[in-house]
Amino acid sequence: MIPDFLYPATIALCLVAVVVAYFYNNPLKHGRWFMMRRFINWFPLGMTYAFLCMGRYNLIVAKGALGTLMSKTDLGIIFGVGTWVYALSFLINGPLIDKKLGGKRGMIISAVGASLANVALGVLTWLIVAKNLKVNLVLSFSLLYAINMYFQSFGSMSIIKVKAYWFHVRERGVFGAIFGTLISIGVYLAFDWGGAIIAKTKAGASGLFHTVFAPAGTPLDATWAVFYIPAAILIIWALLDVWLIKDSPEEADFPHFDTHDASSGQMHIEFSTLDLLKRVFTSRLMLLIACVELTGGVFRYSMTQWYTIFAGEVKQPGAEFFSQHWGWLLCVFGIIGGFAGGLISDKQFQSRRGPPAALLCGFVLVMAVVMSLFLFSQPFVVGWAAVFIVMASIGITSLMSGTAATDFGGRKATATSMGIVNGFAYIGSGIQSFGLGFLLVNKGSSWHWLPVFVIPFAIIGTFIAIKIWHDLPAATRKYIDDFEQETV
Repeated sequence: MIPDFLYPATIALCLVAVVVAYFYNNPLKHGRWFMMRRFINWFPLGMTYAFLCMGRYNLIVAKGALGTLMSKTDLGIIFGVGTWVYALSFLINGPLIDKKLGGKRGMIISAVGASLANVALGVLTWLIVAKNLKVNLVLSFSLLYAINMYFQSFGSMSIIKVKAYWFHVRERGVFGAIFGTLISIGVYLAFDWGGAIIAKTKAGASGLFHTVFAPAGTPLDATWAVFYIPAAILIIWALLDVWLIKDSPEEADFPHFDTHDASSGQMHIEFSTLDLLKRVFTSRLMLLIACVELTGGVFRYSMTQWYTIFAGEVKQPGAEFFSQHWGWLLCVFGIIGGFAGGLISDKQFQSRRGPPAALLCGFVLVMAVVMSLFLFSQPFVVGWAAVFIVMASIGITSLMSGTAATDFGGRKATATSMGIVNGFAYIGSGIQSFGLGFLLVNKGSSWHWLPVFVIPFAIIGTFIAIKIWHDLPAATRKYIDDFEQETV
């Protein structure tokens, strides 16, 4: 086994590898200062998004610490309400970012709003645990978590909005992989850092964390700290974003940069909110991309939300490693999934996003079948199947939300297009959260629903991804054709 101190070190090394890959991948031969300034732009933006993810999934970690105070059905409802609010928020916030705010201000609003919401969740947890406040737990947590997820929705659209102006279509597969990396790091922060926070603030624990977050002599677990810490960190990153981020190369004193996406030749056109929404909802292709992302949301959150709870109820002899280092595993393999999808798309399929998405959905189907066959007999196989399903689903999200939505939506409609596509992922998350939350009411045998629930969505996702196998934006196809003629 790996010594405990090496787990965060490997995450740091993964982040270094991502930075190296970014500088190595320069198909358009940008100048050194452009590459550096673009890095100065996306790195703080990306780390803000990673800590937003920490402030999103910490609810799952808190449920494990709260024990019987929050049942599986309670968690399913609270998380489901939050994810559906997140999904519906894109209809408002996407056009708002595209038309008025821009990516920089959108990210700052997201960080500050989510920080305040996490503080409120921490206060609520403290009142319930330490002060025995008698409230409707599901209703109160659902309300505050919904507010948190509303502000969270600004973040994902904002990072992609800024990316649309700084990355050419031929570079976006790799940026999609970077986006997947940021999601993966956020999952690591939520589960492994969150788990460490829970451990260091348990009743009787010594050290700074328990001293700060639990009053002296309090014989209680200071679970509320898992909300306060990401809230504080988000404020720090928001301040850095104010200082460092520029919405476009032109704002950083570079010449106009044509990214050859669907907005090429249309940058002078002003779209109304209705125009932006029509651009997505009247496009067969965008709706197909959104449906692939919906299935990806079912895959990812089925495992992210429920595997550790399953492993806590159904003992996994010889496979305790998975629940002990769940965040680390999802981070490392999420990065692999994101880069696999992005590199295959850019290097093997001329930046088409459908082929790798179809391959990844097919892989999820195989893993879900394997998991269902061995769920109660081979814990090690089940653990790896769960990890590989998340790995593939992050690759799908990187391709669909992080890349395809921007390619076909264009710079002018990036936030709206990405927001709606990503919103479908959270509709998928809500479907599994409500569905599995009610199906997994009993300990033991009811857990067979966990992999079985994924299988039909994997079949649907594969079929839809095959339908978009050959699609490319017209400007991208022309760029590729012109490039190939020049090199003949």
